[in-house]
Amino acid sequence: MKIISKNFKLLAVFLMVLTFSACSDDDDGTQNVTLLNVVDTAIADSDLTSLVAALQRADLVDVLRNGDDWTILAPTNQAFSDYLNGTALEDVPVATLRNLLLNHVISARIPSVTITNAGSGYTNTNATGPNDEFLSIYYEYDTEATEAGVYFNGASRVEQADIFATNGVIHIIDEVIELPTIATFATTNPALETLVVALQYADTESPTVPYITTVSDATAGPYTVFAPTNDAFANVLVELDLTGFGEDEGELNAATTDAVLLMHIVNGNIQSSALPNGDITTIGSGVITADNTAFTLTDGLDREIGIVTSLVDIQAVNGVVHVVDTVIRPGNAD
Repeated sequence: MKIISKNFKLLAVFLMVLTFSACSDDDDGTQNVTLLNVVDTAIADSDLTSLVAALQRADLVDVLRNGDDWTILAPTNQAFSDYLNGTALEDVPVATLRNLLLNHVISARIPSVTITNAGSGYTNTNATGPNDEFLSIYYEYDTEATEAGVYFNGASRVEQADIFATNGVIHIIDEVIELPTIATFATTNPALETLVVALQYADTESPTVPYITTVSDATAGPYTVFAPTNDAFANVLVELDLTGFGEDEGELNAATTDAVLLMHIVNGNIQSSALPNGDITTIGSGVITADNTAFTLTDGLDREIGIVTSLVDIQAVNGVVHVVDTVIRPGNAD
């Protein structure tokens, strides 16, 4: 399976050059086009009054009016109503609301063609998580969904794209985008489907930690997860002469799956720039050796694991994910 890359690192390749001109009516029927900034554009839209009220409460109006090159993912009034579920906006703590809203703000002008051309990938929002790191957001142009279109974090769909403003672009979306957890990114990227299966299967017996609950818990951790791709899992099954997950002979049982997963999780929020050059102890007390120059890990069996450099620093509220091309195995070469 093709690994999905962090395409927004190369935004400059895709960004459209937009030129707006304002001119008087003349004989050819040309009319003035007056653009507003992103906030005043939202104010002019009757279906974004809840967003505007939230921006005012979170003291973000001036920030967005005065900044340059924003992309605003703007939830509709119905989206806010569904999210609040009867809670008054005034009862949401300002700090909580502010970070939630900043999860809908990207510091780049991204027209929809950028996303559809790229297909899928990650970029950062202005919301922050552990160590004040900017949170990631996963985008996907999904043509196979029941409602085809552009999705963010696997749930929020663009209803109306490319509302251009003087200092950015607005895409109206149908759901509020909640702050992402590690589980958000594991379940939305199809290249990590087998990892999700492994987490679920380990949970069927007596896991060392309740995996799905832990990676879904916004208050857990933070953890650093080295996430193997689907191909990595397929390769390790061949390496071990196993047919898949299961308790029969020739299958990867839940207890061993648990032991394997423990080798991929480390306490703390370790971004790629802070990877040590040396041993790292995992949450299962296993040891892996990092080489922060070659961007590799080595397990106790002297197997080399490559960190996929285009898929690092996928930041959630409860930790950070780095994708790896090989499953880390427990055990020692001795």
